[in-house]
Amino acid sequence: MTTIVNAENKVLGRLATDIARKVKEGEEVKVVNSEKAVISGDEKQVKENYKQKYERGSRDFGPYYPKRPDKILKRTVRNMLPNGKDESMVKTYLSIPIDIDESDVEEPDVKEGDDLKMRNYVKLGEVSEYVGWTPKGDY
Repeated sequence: MTTIVNAENKVLGRLATDIARKVKEGEEVKVVNSEKAVISGDEKQVKENYKQKYERGSRDFGPYYPKRPDKILKRTVRNMLPNGKDESMVKTYLSIPIDIDESDVEEPDVKEGDDLKMRNYVKLGEVSEYVGWTPKGDY
């Protein structure tokens, strides 16, 4: 069974936990609008933290950390899965692809950015641009 999840305005960690739980149960999960997921915390600290993660290591030896928001989301989910669990059951997309019908997209029951006590968050797309990702077209 395939579940299509909308990541728009959802807190990254809680969304990734929900997706990882579904993958452990054997579902295939497709995540759309991954660049619109939010990370809670002070904007400057969050951006610096992700930039430091990206710059860690070397080109030859890693660790390799992605710039693209869909790949960051996929890596976050992958790190919540046990070793040996098939991470290919998670597909992440920027915006909504043409082959996915918008009526099939479901809203997960996880905390949104506007539900946060301080409403202190930054979008994953903004973090990716800070790290060095250059979006192609309108996302």
